[in-house]
Amino acid sequence: MTEISPPAERAEPTAPADFVALADIDPTIRQEMRYATAHNFVGTQLDGYDDPCCVLTRPAAGALSRAQQILLRDGFALKVYDGYRPQAAVDHMVHWSRDPEAQHMKSVFYPYVDKELLFADGYVAARSGHSRGSTVDVTLTTSDGEVLDMGTEFDFFDPRSHTLHPDTEPVPRENRRMLTEAMASAGFVNLPEEWWHFTLAEEPFPDSYFGFPVRRSALHAPGRPYQLSHPIRRPW
Repeated sequence: MTEISPPAERAEPTAPADFVALADIDPTIRQEMRYATAHNFVGTQLDGYDDPCCVLTRPAAGALSRAQQILLRDGFALKVYDGYRPQAAVDHMVHWSRDPEAQHMKSVFYPYVDKELLFADGYVAARSGHSRGSTVDVTLTTSDGEVLDMGTEFDFFDPRSHTLHPDTEPVPRENRRMLTEAMASAGFVNLPEEWWHFTLAEEPFPDSYFGFPVRRSALHAPGRPYQLSHPIRRPW
């Protein structure tokens, strides 16, 4: 009788060595990883977000820490909503966008946009720069963590989310300016259509889109420590 071997276990996909957990680089940056929760425009935890932690390339994490230190000098700080985004999460967004019945978060995130136009208007795409590992979605807080008025909610699908939208009120306009300037000083470029969206100008993987999950066990064991060019100031 021929013995049938059990199927081989599939190896867990792992990140390239240059990906790190942001908390290991700068624990002073607050995190609220929206896609690891149900509080996002899809209304459920997205595929691929197994742990509620921000993962980035080492250069992006180091640059974000520089932006944090710039802001702390003036009594402000960063809060991250998203970093590296696995392709499975992008696919989840695309699948959701094609389901006309799934609209229970419409009043919060896209009250003035017809869901069927989300692709045409560029709010949802089949590929995301986040999957390259050097793009972050961030907002500004006070040093004790109170989120500042940025004019719209994060991921608000509306022209009013454009960084320089002319109808932005003075206070959120100034907050957007502070955020954009601090991020630019650290080497990030803003996406004009989203005040929260920044990509490292010299990203290490400009042509690569990754699929490993957001999970600490998917990261390599810490190797050489990342040498920051600045001491970390804590806001507390």
